[in-house]
Amino acid sequence: MMKNKFITKMMKLLSACALVFALGACSTQPADNGDALYKAGTYTAVANGNNGEVEVAVTFSDDKIETIEVTKQKETEGLGTTAMDTLSKAIVDAQSLGVDTIAGATNSSNALLNAVKDCVQQAGGDVEALMNAVINKGAGEEVTLSSDLVVVGGGAAGMSAALRARELGLNVILLEKMSFMGGAISISGGNQVVFGSKLQNEAGVSDDSVESMVADFMANGANLNVPELLQLYAENVGATTDWLHENQNVEFDMEGGLHVLAEYSHNRELAYAGGGSGFAKTYREQVENSGAEVYLNTRATELIVDESGNVIGVKAEGSDGTHYTINAQSVILATGGYGNNKDLLSEEMQSALYYGPQSSTGDGIIMATAENVGAATRLMEYGKRYPNGIEVSEGIAKSTIAGNIAAFSEGAILINSEGKRVVNEKASNREILTVELAQPEQMLYLLMDASTFETFKSKLATGGIAGTDIETWLAANGSSAPVFVKGDSLSELAKVIGMDAAVLENTVSTYNGYVAAGNDEEFNRPAQYMTQPLADGPYYLVEQKPRFATTMGGLVVNPSLEVLNAEGNAISGLYAAGEVAGGVMGDDSPSGANNGWALTSGKLAAEAVAKQLGK
Repeated sequence: MMKNKFITKMMKLLSACALVFALGACSTQPADNGDALYKAGTYTAVANGNNGEVEVAVTFSDDKIETIEVTKQKETEGLGTTAMDTLSKAIVDAQSLGVDTIAGATNSSNALLNAVKDCVQQAGGDVEALMNAVINKGAGEEVTLSSDLVVVGGGAAGMSAALRARELGLNVILLEKMSFMGGAISISGGNQVVFGSKLQNEAGVSDDSVESMVADFMANGANLNVPELLQLYAENVGATTDWLHENQNVEFDMEGGLHVLAEYSHNRELAYAGGGSGFAKTYREQVENSGAEVYLNTRATELIVDESGNVIGVKAEGSDGTHYTINAQSVILATGGYGNNKDLLSEEMQSALYYGPQSSTGDGIIMATAENVGAATRLMEYGKRYPNGIEVSEGIAKSTIAGNIAAFSEGAILINSEGKRVVNEKASNREILTVELAQPEQMLYLLMDASTFETFKSKLATGGIAGTDIETWLAANGSSAPVFVKGDSLSELAKVIGMDAAVLENTVSTYNGYVAAGNDEEFNRPAQYMTQPLADGPYYLVEQKPRFATTMGGLVVNPSLEVLNAEGNAISGLYAAGEVAGGVMGDDSPSGANNGWALTSGKLAAEAVAKQLGK
């Protein structure tokens, strides 16, 4: 009897494995729950994602995972949400938990996987066997395609190029190595320079000028900006903004109005409605409806060059093993930066925390500078550093900038490790960064009372910082990174962090005196940002370290966005847009500038291609 039951159980297992084998995976160890691999039913579990809890419901039959549904989540639209949808399908298709996490959305991916593992255990399944189940990724099919234009990269610049090219009648293939389109703009603060647009005028600024924008950018970029590219940007960003708003359904936060920023002599920045993720969602939908052929999970590996040195296409590889040869009349590289490739970073930039997309590995630069193409580069040693990062894991940052902006409208101040205030908190990011870099360990601290800390916390979700993260860091109370410290009094706070309590108390007393007088005698913080003193405890300290996502260097391009070789000649058929095209910002970029440049240059590159092709 026992033998017959064992045989029956193994026959069911082999039948299940036969089905799974057809999908490329087989779980070799059945759960010890009678004749079935699972206890049929629907089970739920919760795991921590990037922005909070992720709740999953998994339905099992006796011998397979039938469905995975994410029933509750706060993940970034189009990034975390797409990752979880992709993984859910992959797990069900392969009947395996050994699927790859989605690059750029690791926290969301792990949340989904951890919740599904929990459900597998509840259903009596074997998690270890499912983790080890082999997934067949295909035999490497060879596919040849052709198009007027190949756009490499599906971030802001690439999507702009594809949309404008389709409007102008070009056939377009867009390659994106990630599982979603969006790139850096989808995880940005969601702000854009809108100089010269109807929206800037509508918001109350009508006296801005090309000359003013150019002067501000040159000052911010240490006069290292490429003048002809900066001029091109200033002359076209307004028309691009109007095109986004009127033709591409992009909405801006007009209620929030133009932002007052130290970098600009005129107010010329607006936020997108819904932030960077909201913009990316809208733009993805526009691309999907445009008629462009989009290949996700497909990485361009090589530019195809003819005997005369003209670029005539791209080779690419899909995550399923497919090899593509794509013949095209023109190629636009919109591959983003190289911040996630230490081999391309200067020693100084390697010391800063990275918080950009995992996809920023310099693919476009590597392909274009290959010996058979010979593109030139410039300003590769520079990157855009911000002074408001927290180190969430070794070398990796998250941004507190949204919380800082709100906190500086209340009672927050910046202090150094000695407990002294050292800078005007409402100065430009560049000025604050310069002070921060001169401090021991290149670190400042944000000091807040309880009321301001609550305001600060409420704004951090846009940077991927969840309330549960903050609770964990406060519980560590400075014993591990990132430093989040709480003290009922200033002296208690100073003791935890190793500051001189008398110095810290004097700093707070002096600042509160400036608030009462409405005049910051030391650093000239504007009176409108000194509305609240630092009140009674508890008090909070939060670390502030240099962070970067955007690189300033890249390929040398001319005002038609054609890529140039070392001799300064245009490489026929090759264009670049967005972050991969270096030089417009100099050694630093002001707020909202990178998004504006990506969208503007992507549109202009498509127009240049269409003109070249006689469209």
